Amino acid sequence: MTRFAMLLATAAIFAAVPAAKAAEICTLIADGKSGEILMERGDCRSRATPASTFKVPLAVMGFEAGFLTAPDAPVLDFKEGYPDWIAEWRRPTDPAAWMRHSVVWYSQQITQALGAERLSAFADAWGYGNADFSGDPGHDNGLERAWIASSLQVSPVEQVRFLHGLVNRTLPVSASAMEMTVAIVEGHSAGEWSVKGKTGSAYPRRADRSFDRARAWGWYVGWATKGERTVIFARLNQDEQRTDGPSGLRARDAFLAELPGLTSGL
Repeated sequence: MTRFAMLLATAAIFAAVPAAKAAEICTLIADGKSGEILMERGDCRSRATPASTFKVPLAVMGFEAGFLTAPDAPVLDFKEGYPDWIAEWRRPTDPAAWMRHSVVWYSQQITQALGAERLSAFADAWGYGNADFSGDPGHDNGLERAWIASSLQVSPVEQVRFLHGLVNRTLPVSASAMEMTVAIVEGHSAGEWSVKGKTGSAYPRRADRSFDRARAWGWYVGWATKGERTVIFARLNQDEQRTDGPSGLRARDAFLAELPGLTSGL
């Protein structure tokens, strides 16, 4: 085979490989002041695992309960046996680093300190999904993973309602708990919009408790401000094939690229 023919064959192979795809389940945008839904695209009413987007309400819970005391306190040490999937998780961690690096074991320290009953009471008071912290049936692991493809389920509409309360400081908690939570949510930009939000990634569980790694959920939820205007948003995607990298980061990047255009006519 000539070199030219080999190049053509290689190009044909790559052309036949489908590009990584994620199906958009929902894009929801609401007015930051009134809470009125300005755009609802897709299924925004069905519930799914919140994955790491739960860190935002968990931060409010932790600050309100006094387990978290400041954006840089407490600093908790990594211990052997904790989830350590990436290097940033194997370090002493404070609330800001927990949110920035999405540190699972730090979430587990908060949930274990608060307990399932108190977690459920907070979530129920805020209308945050089904407020179910029981975990996987028969495994007594709610404080370890209720929010990760397990019992806790929340819809994009419910995410946005919770965030509306946080942004407008109307949740039934102290002002300081909300202020400190807002302070640690990571910021980005999208054109002229200043954005604060949290990603979430999780694989669905099959009946045999294995993970379906081709169908990852990817969340990005938060709020965006331009001048005097604020909008609150939720994006939920689900992969259609196995893809490298966290699905939540891909949901975030796609939404940020689209945000200026989405809001131009609202």
